[in-house]
Amino acid sequence: MSEKILQQILEGERALFMKSGLEIRNSTFQNGESPLKHCSDIDIEDTFFRWKYPMWYSRNLTLRNCVLFEMARAGIWYTQNISMTDCDIQAPKNFRRSSAIELCNVVFSNAAETLWHCDNVAMDTVVARGDYFAMNSRNMKIRNLRLDGNYAFDGASDLEISDSRLLCKDAFWNAENVVVRNSYILGEYLGWNSRNVTFVDCVIESLQGMCYMTDLRLENCKLLNTTLAFEYSTVKADINGPVDSIKNPVGGEISADSVGEIIFDDPAVDPADCPIRIWQDHEKEK
Repeated sequence: MSEKILQQILEGERALFMKSGLEIRNSTFQNGESPLKHCSDIDIEDTFFRWKYPMWYSRNLTLRNCVLFEMARAGIWYTQNISMTDCDIQAPKNFRRSSAIELCNVVFSNAAETLWHCDNVAMDTVVARGDYFAMNSRNMKIRNLRLDGNYAFDGASDLEISDSRLLCKDAFWNAENVVVRNSYILGEYLGWNSRNVTFVDCVIESLQGMCYMTDLRLENCKLLNTTLAFEYSTVKADINGPVDSIKNPVGGEISADSVGEIIFDDPAVDPADCPIRIWQDHEKEK
C-alpha cells in the first residue's frame, strides 16, 4: 500500500531521498535541493516544486497538474520513465540524459537547454519557449508542438513531428532520420548538415535554408519567402507554389510552380545532376 503525503510543505536537502511507493498530493517542495533524488514509483498531483534539482536519478514518476517554478532549474536529470500531464515548467535546463518521457499538455515557459541527450520521448500538445531545445535527443514522437526558440533539435535523430509550429532559426542542424508532417516552420538556415530529412505537407519560410543536406525530401510543401535554398544538398522536392531562389543543388530533382532565380555559380556543380522542373498547370491537374 502506498504511503500518502497530503498537503505538506517539505523542506531541506533530499527531503524524500530514496523513497519508493509514494502518493504526493497538494504539497510544496521548497528550500532544499534534490527532494526526490533516487526515488521510484512516485505518483504526484497538484504539487509545487520551488527549488533546484527536484528529480534526479529517479524512475517511474507520474505528475499531474504540477508546477516547477523558476528555481526548480535542472529539475529532471538521469531519470527513467516519467509522465507529466497538465504541468507548467517555468525552469530552464529540464530533462537531461533521461529516457522514456511522456509529456501531454505541458508548458515550458523557459525551455532553454531543455531535453538534452534524451531518448524515447513522446510529446502531445506542448508549448515551449527557449533556445537549444532537444539537442542530441533521439527517438522522439511529437504532435502539436508550439516552439519559439532557436537552434532546436541540433544533433537529434529519429524524430517524427506532426501538426506543429516551429519558429526557430537553425533548426534540425546535424540531425538524422527526421520526418515532419503538416507543420509550419519559420527560421533561417534550416537543416544544415543533416541527413535523411523529409518534410510532408509543410509550409516553410527560410533564408538560405536546407543547405549542405543529404537525402532531403519535400512532398507537397510550400516555400514562402525562401531564398538561396538547397545549396550543396541532394534533394528530391515537390513544391506547391513558387520558390524565390535556388542555389547550387548537387543532386536529385526539384519541381515547383515557378522559380524566381536559379543560381549555379560553382563550376564544380553540374546543373544536370539536379534538374529543376517548372510545373505546367495541366500537369498538376493530373
